[in-house]
Amino acid sequence: MSTNLFPQAHSKHDLERGAALAPRFNADGLVVAVAQHADTGEILMLAWMNDEALKLTVETGVAHYFSRSRNALWKKGETSGQLQDVVELRVDCDQDAVLIKVRPRGDGGACHVGFRSCFYRVLKDGELVETDAPLHDHD
Repeated sequence: MSTNLFPQAHSKHDLERGAALAPRFNADGLVVAVAQHADTGEILMLAWMNDEALKLTVETGVAHYFSRSRNALWKKGETSGQLQDVVELRVDCDQDAVLIKVRPRGDGGACHVGFRSCFYRVLKDGELVETDAPLHDHD
């Protein structure tokens, strides 16, 4: 699946060192996106973006993602109030991953299970252990 919302890099140099945002979407038309808290550096979540989600994120300054399970565009926090204001957007060296530094609104959470971060468990002695308390209960 190709995209026409962003330019394609014409050379390896343009891709790796050029000034144009020219994301390399995978065969499904997606690029991985990591959301990091702009103030604390905490990794909040990992999600996917299609070309429309990335374009809306850039244009609006609010994080948008693509839900693979629902096969739909998703504005983070639209129903929960946990909108993510984008402070900075970075791409990796070959533009196939996006890092978004965000400030979450609402209760400050990012996880649909009720935690601040989706990475709330640590593997200890072969078992997953919750290291954080949820911000709210999840049904």
